[in-house]
Amino acid sequence: MPASSASRIKLIMTDIDGTVMPKGASSVSERTVAAFHAALDAGMVVGPASGRGRVQIAPFFRGDEACCATAIATNGLEVYCAGEKIREELLPADALRDTLEFVREAPGAGLLVFEGATPRLVAGEREILARVSEPYARACVPLDTLPDTPVLKANVFVDEDRAGTEAFVEQLNDAIDGLDFDVPMAGFSNIMPTGWNKGSALRVLCKHLGVTADEVVVFGDAGNDVTMFEVAGHPVAVENASQDAAERARWHIGRCEDDAVAAAIEALAAGEWPFTA
Repeated sequence: MPASSASRIKLIMTDIDGTVMPKGASSVSERTVAAFHAALDAGMVVGPASGRGRVQIAPFFRGDEACCATAIATNGLEVYCAGEKIREELLPADALRDTLEFVREAPGAGLLVFEGATPRLVAGEREILARVSEPYARACVPLDTLPDTPVLKANVFVDEDRAGTEAFVEQLNDAIDGLDFDVPMAGFSNIMPTGWNKGSALRVLCKHLGVTADEVVVFGDAGNDVTMFEVAGHPVAVENASQDAAERARWHIGRCEDDAVAAAIEALAAGEWPFTA
């Protein structure tokens, strides 16, 4: 596509884990933060689109709130634009209770609910959670039952490889009414109200901004990015993406570890088109 295509891009959203932040890292690179600011300075809207809660995101961008003033968080359940929350979806309490009962009967499975940035371990073993997400295992606080207050973010974990996780999540989707479950990585599942995901949130953000699909670039690496890929005109997979994400992407770039997303955003901010295949 010609370089003039870059001038038509108005919105850039990117997944965090595995897309701009390598596994094991505690923050994105300085280059990524600088690339976000270059896009902002060029008049574009740019932000993260993550399964992480909004309160968790700023530290990953080295505390730079400008990088996440516009954000899709909690796998689409929170949508922010220029610091303003424009949409929030809460998890239905009855369906979450059904999920808890299901998980308690499943060997090696567990349930986390979040109070702000704090994970609460409602079911399952910390040792199993540590194999899936060591930071969550280290930070989690045990909780005997679901909180009385509305829950925005919750996750299921299970002691399985990728294929086993997908099979377990398929069982959850069949068994639980009112909720959808996806697989961002082995052993871990996001929980959303039925029909809600990153793609739904991206539609809300696009409508709020008045942008069309062909004016949107999104970057991702995992299955929970696919719904966002289906909405944006320019879905981009990093080289380390899962097979389903790679297959659904229109464009493909280098590895997360090599700052491939930062390089692409730098080019877009400079009015250049960085995608060829």
